Amino acid sequence: MNAQDHLWNLDATGQAAAIKSGEIDASELVEAAITAAEASQGPLNAIAEPLYEAARKQAVQPDADAPFAGVPTVIKDLGVSINGVPIHSGSAIAARTSPWDSTLVHRLRTAGLVPIATATSSEWGLRIVTETDRFGITRNPWNTGHTTGGSSGGSAALVAGGVVSVAHASDGGGSIRIPACTTGLVGLKPSRGRVPMTPEQREGWGGMVANHMLTRSVRDSAAMLDALAGPDPLSPYEPCGGTNVNFAKAAAKTPGRLKIGVFDRNPLDLETHPEAQAALALAATACKDAGHDVENIDIPSVGRPMLRSFVRTVAANFAGLMRWEAARVGPYVSARLARQARLIQRFGDNLKGGEVTAAIGHLQEVAMGIISETEAYDVVLMPVLSGPPVAVNGLDPQGMDLFAEKVLDTLHLTRVLRIEGLLDKMLDNSLWSAPWPAIQNITGQPAIALPVHMTADGLPLGVQAVGRSGDEAGLLSLAAQLEADMGWQQRRAPFGKPA
Repeated sequence: MNAQDHLWNLDATGQAAAIKSGEIDASELVEAAITAAEASQGPLNAIAEPLYEAARKQAVQPDADAPFAGVPTVIKDLGVSINGVPIHSGSAIAARTSPWDSTLVHRLRTAGLVPIATATSSEWGLRIVTETDRFGITRNPWNTGHTTGGSSGGSAALVAGGVVSVAHASDGGGSIRIPACTTGLVGLKPSRGRVPMTPEQREGWGGMVANHMLTRSVRDSAAMLDALAGPDPLSPYEPCGGTNVNFAKAAAKTPGRLKIGVFDRNPLDLETHPEAQAALALAATACKDAGHDVENIDIPSVGRPMLRSFVRTVAANFAGLMRWEAARVGPYVSARLARQARLIQRFGDNLKGGEVTAAIGHLQEVAMGIISETEAYDVVLMPVLSGPPVAVNGLDPQGMDLFAEKVLDTLHLTRVLRIEGLLDKMLDNSLWSAPWPAIQNITGQPAIALPVHMTADGLPLGVQAVGRSGDEAGLLSLAAQLEADMGWQQRRAPFGKPA
């Protein structure tokens, strides 16, 4: 195989083995990734900042003892620092450049991974599509007329498009799992506190944000968690189950007979597309065929009130962040935000301290309820998306919704969203396509998106498996079993395939 074939055909574990054996040189593989990245930029538009020269230098002498020495990757343009690299956060606000690497970036480098670029994100991670005023539309390698999801849409596009085999992603309300579902990838959101966010912050969105990687294979997801997880003196959390876990060994181990619940009720009581129902049924059947006990369940604590409190908490956190940004770049931050981000900022600013505290307290109560209501199950299966990947601009407001949004923005009327009925309308407009993922950000439980289904239109549509708090090992073991049984690794987007 030549370098392009190695890049396309192998996951990160396979690429690392090929480099260690001398089958291919790290510099050749990194150069192939750079070539693929440049070729992808026009059709996919997934790169925020190219890091090609730094990558070439790092690939010359990779650490032979590192598990992924010389394997190319990309890092999401949000929530991290890379020494000397502008981080835009998908925004027109002036980029932040730091003279250090985040703990996560340092651990990626220590594992031998070579960052070749930063990948596009939705603006400040707020939307579940990657379409920004700053970088434009990031497109799906399966069909460039459709979204990759968000906010880690650039990372998903570059992995699914064959540019890299693994890519950094983060998840505050589904931003790992949604892009995985739309692009046919494996996307694990780890337990709260499993992967540190330091030194930029100790936690994101009140502990709801988690970091990990989008991957082509379950074994890569497990091995990457071994590389990234671990205690950090600045982190406020230690995940349940402790920190001395070998996730790669767990993924290679066949799970015992599991008790699996299937939750299909839409948290917003909106319609679920038949393709999403088919994906969930397919996953449930595969679990039954593997010998597990599977039954349909309800989770009473999940519903619209939970998502109201989630949105209030996110808006308040974002409004606070924009105050920090105003101190950094000047007072005109709002004017540089896209309209939807600006509305969220103003909504957060208009919330009273008591309202925010009540929302946080409600989410804590909901989290305890959900964990209690599902404690009898080793794993719970549920959708991520309510239907197939939407067309580009498919989540933009239209008609009266667009008119109302413009009025709220122009007249600074965001405070009216404190009225429950109007907040519900905003929830329906922004979360109708993915109302489930926030559940696990609220509870802190691990959840892994799995590419179980292809729609009639030839688009990927995954589901998620949710584990007990701290039990990524059990999730990865089940995921590897389903991967072997269902054969989804054989499905690849046609984009970028070597001639």
